[in-house]
Amino acid sequence: LRRTPDGLVAAVVRQHDSGEVLMVAWMDDEALHRTLTTGRATYWSRSRREYWVKGATSGHHQYVRSVAIDCDGDALLVSVDQVGPACHTGHRSCFFEELPVTGTDHGASR
Repeated sequence: LRRTPDGLVAAVVRQHDSGEVLMVAWMDDEALHRTLTTGRATYWSRSRREYWVKGATSGHHQYVRSVAIDCDGDALLVSVDQVGPACHTGHRSCFFEELPVTGTDHGASR
């Protein structure tokens, strides 16, 4: 894995059966190790500077089905069974606010 200067790698989290992107979090080597060995999604909180197991306080657990490394080795794709909402706002996914796309080229002529 290629990590940031502070030893972290981005973890893109998706629902394993639908492919729905749920959230993005950060892992270091220990968080990845815990995730792989326990089957529970474990991340590094940059703001709290501590590990957190998704759902430990909210009950909205993530049970890990698989973890893949991208082709450049600088991001992880974590496929999970999500129980309840993934976002701390109560939304199913953290990606619930869409930005307007005003471009007209949809790549049809490429």
